Amino acid sequence: MEAPKQFQIDLGNLMAFDSHHLFPSLPSSREELVKECLQKGTELVQAIADTLFNLSSTEDLDGPLVKLPPPTTKLPRSKHLPKPKPPTKWEEFAKKRGIKNRKKDKIVYDEQTGTWKRRHGYDRVDDDNDVPIIEAKMTDVPGEDPFAKRQADKKKRVEKQEKNRFQNLKEASKVGALPSHVQLAARALPITGTQAAPKKVSKEELGSVAGMAATATASGGKFDKKLPGEKPARREGKFRKFLPVAEGSGMGSQERLQTQEVLNKLISKNSHEILNVNKAVNMYNGKKEKKWRNQQGKSSLSTSSKLKPNKKPLKKPFKKGSSNKGSSKGGKST
Repeated sequence: MEAPKQFQIDLGNLMAFDSHHLFPSLPSSREELVKECLQKGTELVQAIADTLFNLSSTEDLDGPLVKLPPPTTKLPRSKHLPKPKPPTKWEEFAKKRGIKNRKKDKIVYDEQTGTWKRRHGYDRVDDDNDVPIIEAKMTDVPGEDPFAKRQADKKKRVEKQEKNRFQNLKEASKVGALPSHVQLAARALPITGTQAAPKKVSKEELGSVAGMAATATASGGKFDKKLPGEKPARREGKFRKFLPVAEGSGMGSQERLQTQEVLNKLISKNSHEILNVNKAVNMYNGKKEKKWRNQQGKSSLSTSSKLKPNKKPLKKPFKKGSSNKGSSKGGKST
C-alpha cells in the first residue's frame, strides 16, 4: 500500500493531506484546474478508504464496524473558548458547607388533593389556591389575614430571588462571562469572545429593549402594571386581524367575500376538470343564434303589419232607452 506512505492521513478526523503536491504545469483554464483538483481529491479519499479497511473491525447486522483512533490534527475554533462564569453566592455557600445538589423528582404526591402533581409551575404541590384552611399558630398576629400574609411572603421571596439574579449578572459582567441571550437583549454589549468595544446605550435602544420585555407576555403587555410616566410600547410589525363572529353589513360581510374568493381559487385551479369548454362554447353560440333569429322574426312581422290595411269591426249604433223599453214591455206582458 503506497497511498498511506504518500499522504498524511488523520483517521480521527477522516482527513488526508498531500503536503508535497505540485502542479506539473499551471492550468490554463478553470476547467483544467477543477479536473486536477477532482483527480487529487479522489486519490486522497481512496487513501482514507484503504487505511480504514486495514483496521480491525467487528461484525454487526448493518456491516463491519471500525473504531477510529483519536485525531492527531488540532483544528482551530471559529470562536474563543467561553470564559468560566464566577460562582454565585449560593454555590460559594454550598461549597463551604459541603452541600451537594441532588436530583429531585419532578412529580410529587400532594396530600391535600390526594393526587400526583408537579413540584413547580402551574397546578403544583402545596398551591395556595388549593389550601382552604390555614391552621393558626401561636406567633400569628391577631386580626391578620393569613392568606394575604402568605401572598406577601411569596412576593418578598420572588423579589429577593430577582435581586440575587441581577447581582450574579453584575458579577459575571465584570469578568466578561455574561450569557449570550442577555448580551443580545442589551444590543450594545459585544458577544463573549469578540473584540468589539462596548457602545453607549442610546435612548432608542433602551426603549426597544423595554418594549420587547413589555410585550413578551401572552397578552402583549395589555394587563401589566405600568410605571408612572411610562409610555405605551411601540408595536412593530403586522398583527393578525380576525373577522367578527356575527354576520353584519360592515366587517361581518367580509367573511362571505373571503369564502367566495377561496372557492373561486379552488374552482379556477380545477376548471379544466369541472368545465367542458367546447360544450360551453357551443351552447353560447346556439343561444346567440336563437336570439338573432327571434329578432329577425319580430322585425319581419312589424314590416308586414305596416303594409296591410287595418280593418276594424264596425260597431252597431246604440239607441238610448231600447234596453229599458224592452224590459218594461216584457214586464207588462207578464
